[in-house]
Amino acid sequence: ARNFNQPMATAGKICVAEVEEIVPVGALDPDCIHLPGVYVQRLIVGAPYDKKIEFRTVREAA
Repeated sequence: ARNFNQPMATAGKICVAEVEEIVPVGALDPDCIHLPGVYVQRLIVGAPYDKKIEFRTVREAA
């Protein structure tokens, strides 16, 4: 995501970001942000999500 988010956001006329929730400024670690807010023109809150987690099972538990 870090390779293509910023170049693609600058290439388009409008950048739309889908987020799970909107948090106060400074609530997130800056290293976890993949696209600076200066490139985002629209926000869509896409909640509620079905957070399906895949579990890989290679053998039965003893």
